[in-house]
Amino acid sequence: MDYKARIRELREILEYNSKLYYDMDAPVMPDYEYDRLLRELEDLEAAHPEEITPDSPTQHVGGTASNSFAPVKHEVPLESLQDVFNEAEVAEFYARVREQAGSAEFSVEPKVDGLSVAIEYRDGRFFRGATRGDGRTGEDVTENIRTIKSLPMELPDKLPKLIVRGEVYMAKTVFAALNAEREITGEPLFANPRNAAAGSLRQQDPKIAAQRRLDVVIFNLQLAEGKTFEKHTDTIDYMKSQGFPTIPYLKTGELDAINAEIVRLNDERAQLPFDMDGAVLKLNDLADRERMGSTSKVPRWAIAYKYPPEQKPSKLLDIVVQVGRTGVLTPKAVVEPVRLAGTTVTNATLHNQDFITEKDIRIGDTVIVQKAGEIIPEIVRVDLDKRPEGLKPYFLPERCPVCGAKVERDEDGAAMRCTGAECPAQLLRNLEHFTSREAMDIDGVGPAVLRQMVDAGLVQTAADLYRLTVQDIAQLDRMGLKSAQNAIHAIEESKKNDLSRLLCALGIRQIGAKAARTLALRFGSLDALERASLEELTDVDDVGEITARFLREWLDSPQSQDLLRRLREAGVNTECLDKPTDDGFRGMTFVLTGTLTRFSRDEATALIQSRGGKASGSVSKKTTYVVAGEAAGSKLAKAQELGIPVLSEEEFIAMLGGEKAPEEDGQISLL
Repeated sequence: MDYKARIRELREILEYNSKLYYDMDAPVMPDYEYDRLLRELEDLEAAHPEEITPDSPTQHVGGTASNSFAPVKHEVPLESLQDVFNEAEVAEFYARVREQAGSAEFSVEPKVDGLSVAIEYRDGRFFRGATRGDGRTGEDVTENIRTIKSLPMELPDKLPKLIVRGEVYMAKTVFAALNAEREITGEPLFANPRNAAAGSLRQQDPKIAAQRRLDVVIFNLQLAEGKTFEKHTDTIDYMKSQGFPTIPYLKTGELDAINAEIVRLNDERAQLPFDMDGAVLKLNDLADRERMGSTSKVPRWAIAYKYPPEQKPSKLLDIVVQVGRTGVLTPKAVVEPVRLAGTTVTNATLHNQDFITEKDIRIGDTVIVQKAGEIIPEIVRVDLDKRPEGLKPYFLPERCPVCGAKVERDEDGAAMRCTGAECPAQLLRNLEHFTSREAMDIDGVGPAVLRQMVDAGLVQTAADLYRLTVQDIAQLDRMGLKSAQNAIHAIEESKKNDLSRLLCALGIRQIGAKAARTLALRFGSLDALERASLEELTDVDDVGEITARFLREWLDSPQSQDLLRRLREAGVNTECLDKPTDDGFRGMTFVLTGTLTRFSRDEATALIQSRGGKASGSVSKKTTYVVAGEAAGSKLAKAQELGIPVLSEEEFIAMLGGEKAPEEDGQISLL
């Protein structure tokens, strides 16, 4: 491959993975490999400077500011660092700085793997927090930063303006607990603490960020009005005196001491509360830093030594298949014990069948194991030179190892999923969904109570909820007689729910509240729905070919039929009760946009559906009306472009016959 083609290829790979890492918090490439490819691109561009362009990954900091948060222009840019990978490169940097700055002194610090932020104080009080973004413009995440308990909200010194730079991280212990909780609830697991911290800091709801127990370590003073310093380490000491959790450092002017500290940090990284992927070497004298300056992307007075992930060989003894709360089959490698990053590893993730096939992993192989993000053990590759003869390719089972139901591959991904409606592995997650507000809405029977019911053997399927007694529930922890009576009352009341709620509660793939209501209105009863052919199901609005197939296969499953039989025997309603009060909107499709003052989204949608109409989330040629409130955006513009009639809120109310929902304080956004 010629150098021009390789430069183009590297840029595409790096830009794609940079977006995954910085903007989507979902990296697929190990940091060390990304840094290696970036170095290769830098070397190629240095050899062929005529190929350098302003949009090259070597010329700008990764990441962009999201539209989900207000932009913040950084008063002092948040620069990246030049990566180095060996002692020779450290020595080269050391000599270059000493040549320009004389008898230089350095600070050696751990490189925390989190999300870089700028935190601003005014008159000694916390004012604002922003992500790095592209280094010059970041995202305003003030309310989420405010939830970090280790960060002081008020400082002893009341400087007019103080800006510090830090790294928001999630402690390893918190990360492990969060992933354990997400596994129980069936949510996707975070790959590493950095992803978890970044995703948490970008939550729209600060309450979620607070629950994630984020932490921060401050490593740089960006700006301090009214204060002057000569050394970087003096600024660290000053920030520590103000109550900030600051980065530890070693101050030295000797190359041997620098290399020894880099080695020590690597040896002790497993004992640190945060994840780290390298060591940072900085010139200590601030005036010398000013003279040396920066390139368009990185300062000339600092580098980051990147540690390669520790890899060791081990023998693959077995592959164990686990069934998660959502029915996904996850293969796990059982390997001979091997010491990695300070812990003994006996298991490693295999992700899915595609991963196993791509790497041609077979039981009995010698495999190379590393810790992804220094946390999760994974298999990097197979040592084919050591493969014994006769090993067979591995394939996940076609039947669920827990309940024996058929296993299907997701249409839109690599996951293999159990289809059993009564699979014990999915029981808790299915029960939580069944009782949730959008489904059967059984108040007082939340996740904690359900977990106790399952542990006590009181319920094996959702139908068992309707066999419970007051005495059964009263014996549970923190459930007195009154609470038990209320729970039983809520369970009994749920029997009267409309068929649409039951269909939503069953957890059939791609059948949410909207599709469930459409099906209930179309067929009128569960009996009629069970008799419907695949063609009849496909013909229903909001039910495409794939969803129809999921529904038909679910209804035909013996486990599903047993569950429905038991629900009927318990007296659960299987008829559509919420039939339209009139059919004045039949055949009409409405789209809601902007801010309406008298309806919530659910209220407006319910009123449309109660008259036989359909509420859609997007404008098309099939749209009958667009209901536009204040500050209507792109949907209104699309309606005008297509010539779709637009109704004001008052005109919509008039079409309803003057009916409106009770007015509430404040406005409700329908965007």
